Amino acid sequence: MEELISVFAQEAREQLTAMEEGLLLMEQGGHDAETLNAVFRAAHTIKGASGVVELHHIEKFTHVLENLLDKLRNDEIQVSGELISALLKGCDHIGALLDRVDQGYMDADPVVQKSGEVTADELRTFTGASPAAENANMVEANVGNVERTGGDTAISDCWHISIRFGRDVLKMGMEPLAFLRYLLNLGEIAHLATLYDAMPNGEDMDPECCYLGFEITLRSHASKEQIENVFSFCRDECDLYILPPNSKMDDYLGLIERLPEESLRLGEILVKSGALTQEELEQGLRRQVAAAKIAEATEQPTPQLGDILIDKKMVQPEIVEAAAAKQKQVAEKKSADARLIRVQADKLDQLIDLVGELVIAGASANLLAQKSKQVTLVEATSVLSRLVENIRDSALQLRMVQIGETFNRFNRVVRDTSRELGKDIDLIITGAETELDKSVVEKIGDPLMHLVRNALDHGIEPADVRAANGKPVKGRVELNAFHDSGSIIIEVVDDGGGLKAEKIQAKAIEKGIIQPGQTLSEQEIVNLIFEAGFSTMEKVSNLSGRGVGMDVVRRNIQALRGQVDVKTEVGVGSRFIIRLPLTLAIIDGFLTSVGAFSYVIPLDSVVECLELRDDATRGHMLNLRGEVLPFIRLREFFDVEGAPPQRENVVVISAGGRKAGIVVDQLLGEFQTVIKPLGSLFKHLRGIGGSTILGSGEVALILDVQALTHLASQTEERRHPIGAHAVPALEAR
Repeated sequence: MEELISVFAQEAREQLTAMEEGLLLMEQGGHDAETLNAVFRAAHTIKGASGVVELHHIEKFTHVLENLLDKLRNDEIQVSGELISALLKGCDHIGALLDRVDQGYMDADPVVQKSGEVTADELRTFTGASPAAENANMVEANVGNVERTGGDTAISDCWHISIRFGRDVLKMGMEPLAFLRYLLNLGEIAHLATLYDAMPNGEDMDPECCYLGFEITLRSHASKEQIENVFSFCRDECDLYILPPNSKMDDYLGLIERLPEESLRLGEILVKSGALTQEELEQGLRRQVAAAKIAEATEQPTPQLGDILIDKKMVQPEIVEAAAAKQKQVAEKKSADARLIRVQADKLDQLIDLVGELVIAGASANLLAQKSKQVTLVEATSVLSRLVENIRDSALQLRMVQIGETFNRFNRVVRDTSRELGKDIDLIITGAETELDKSVVEKIGDPLMHLVRNALDHGIEPADVRAANGKPVKGRVELNAFHDSGSIIIEVVDDGGGLKAEKIQAKAIEKGIIQPGQTLSEQEIVNLIFEAGFSTMEKVSNLSGRGVGMDVVRRNIQALRGQVDVKTEVGVGSRFIIRLPLTLAIIDGFLTSVGAFSYVIPLDSVVECLELRDDATRGHMLNLRGEVLPFIRLREFFDVEGAPPQRENVVVISAGGRKAGIVVDQLLGEFQTVIKPLGSLFKHLRGIGGSTILGSGEVALILDVQALTHLASQTEERRHPIGAHAVPALEAR
């Protein structure tokens, strides 16, 4: 049961996410039937599944949501901002109920329950229904459990009522025939068929149980509500469906669309939707069998059941087409589901760890083979290395997920926050299909939340200010993602007022972050927003102004071996750029050495390698075919003892659109690198992103390319760099 509850909670959250996305799309103008039906199906799925696992408090609340969505589908009410807000509150309450389920509780928390009652009352204001009426009407709007066996409802001028009484109605003192007699008060029963297919064999029959159902054709001028009230006392103990008279074709199309995702034949779909009776289906099947024999004798193709039903005027062609489309939709979904398997994240993590150890062991075997100088052994280990590399790539691909799911969460955030702030703001998402490691996705959510909220609160100006500045009244926030040089770039962009360096500098002096008279470049001043305790907001709000947030953003991103930068222009807007590694586990590296120490450079960041000549440098600059290239000597940077060799090498690296050189002693070639994080003792080291284990068992440090590129540029700027014309040119090897 615990496993069933866990699966329910996971799938319910997926459906809840689909509901929210659909509702937000509807608010933006997506009022098409497909979107509304998708939202309704998601609510219906949650309701049905919660009933199966006996979480009746979730089932009851979701029923209120479903009623409101059903009225929307029937055009009884219209979409409005207030309606969408109420429905989103309903989604939030279901999420809160699921949180308690995740904690292992099968009942609702009293506080959450009370909040849910308030939300339910708010939803009922749109339907005009009372709690008592809804409790009496608590039944699946699903005719899939009822087989119709009487009356041609497509051409009938009567109400068609399908009812299947529950097993315990007799035990509860209710007489099924009494309801049918009372129905005569509303009109004339033109046709009645008894359903006895659920009746067991005589030896298995319980005389106190009811096994019957009825198909009723009622000629009456009563309203649907009046007919429903006839069965109000047994609604919780029966399956009831009422089809109105003169049913239009759209009614059946809607019924087919709402059928559960089950593998059904064409005739079964038509029967379950009420468009075809069981007797008509059997007649059609008999005709098909007879036609098949004739076709076989004459070597003609066997006619399809749908064609026979249409030819005999049993059902309209459009309904058969809808049933066939439903059948195809279910088959495709089943086929897609069959190709998927759910795997717990910790099992994937364990697999990646094992693959990492395999990479290290493979490197060790390859090293021993090289030392042995046995050709056959070297060839065997070479093949093994290629296979290990393929296994590594496949294993890492298992953990790659699209960032779009994370981005889509912010549709709701932007909607609610902009309303709270009284601003009109659009969220534009690009690059949602960009993939990165699941562990990175899980940890990037909070930093992105801070940046988006700051863009909404700090960045986008009020409507009157924007209008006065000649800007569109509606603000714009963008979430972009794309790959660049082996990293993923995530951008949070707004078209607001931008960051004012003078205001930031004055606030930093006031907070004691910098000293008066201290000389800083404009970019350095802007970067002060990432300092702890910095805030330019004059008032504390629910969103910002407490001096926390941006420093947390930087810390969290640095913990992922990433970096965050900001570019801004006053009156135009700001762009926050987050650069992250694609994975935190295994990468392709370029192995180098300085003295007795080994260093690994991420291969995706390596542009080219050069031989460094003493006469080709000036300070810490060299001319790379007309391009000024700052560089860092690792021997000096890490204070490695010993004299440099006569021949040094430069590895040209690129990060964030900037290039720099790293001077090393030797180039040792490509190397599969299993990333081992450094302990907290080394977290303040500059230029180091982690460590790895070589095939020899030695430890090599992984260089932080972004940090080294930034340091190389800063160092030379402070030394007043010389022009490219003063440095002899170097060519790549």
